[in-house]
Amino acid sequence: MPLRIGDDAPDFSTETTEGIINFYEWIGDSWAVLFSHPKDFTPVCTTELGYMAGLKPEFDKRNCKIIGLSIDSVSDHVRWANDIQETQGHVLNYPLIGDTDLAVAKLFDMIHPNASGSSAQRTAADNATVRSVFVIGPDKKIKLMLTYPMSTGRNFDEVLRVLDSIQLTAKHQVATPVNWKAGEDVIIVPAVSDEEARKKFPQGWKAPKPYIRIVPQPE
Repeated sequence: MPLRIGDDAPDFSTETTEGIINFYEWIGDSWAVLFSHPKDFTPVCTTELGYMAGLKPEFDKRNCKIIGLSIDSVSDHVRWANDIQETQGHVLNYPLIGDTDLAVAKLFDMIHPNASGSSAQRTAADNATVRSVFVIGPDKKIKLMLTYPMSTGRNFDEVLRVLDSIQLTAKHQVATPVNWKAGEDVIIVPAVSDEEARKKFPQGWKAPKPYIRIVPQPE
């Protein structure tokens, strides 16, 4: 069955550049971003992983861990990290999974189910993981799923923006409008009645339509 938002994220144990981890234990009480890249020593992936390393302090502020994955070996990851630092200016500061048996990639539908993992026959159409992103909550449930084409580098600032929204809406009964950024106004969700809303938001709200109730972002 394909994974969907709200499903439990698959648990697994695997080898990474920071040793063997059990995914659930590694997440602990944190949030987590698990993302896959097609192949080590390739240009777009190098820019992505370097940028994510630079962005890691922002994820740390949000109690969110980062972990990457491809079906390359851990030893390849370690060698490639030197190129990432040299060309992108950031030291790799989060673990990379060496999923050489494709076990994790197949759990998360990051690779074709018939892919063999043969290094001699690896192609983008078969034996390369797609550019997937999963945001997983402390409850180990999937909160966000994104999949990008092989040729398009991801916007990890957008992943950070969505994390801000998810964390905010998990705490308060609000939703975030189009292009919302942290600190901007939010919308009271329809499930909250006006009576309940007056208790939660005593300062009141703007309502261009009865179903659009806009309030400042709660703390």
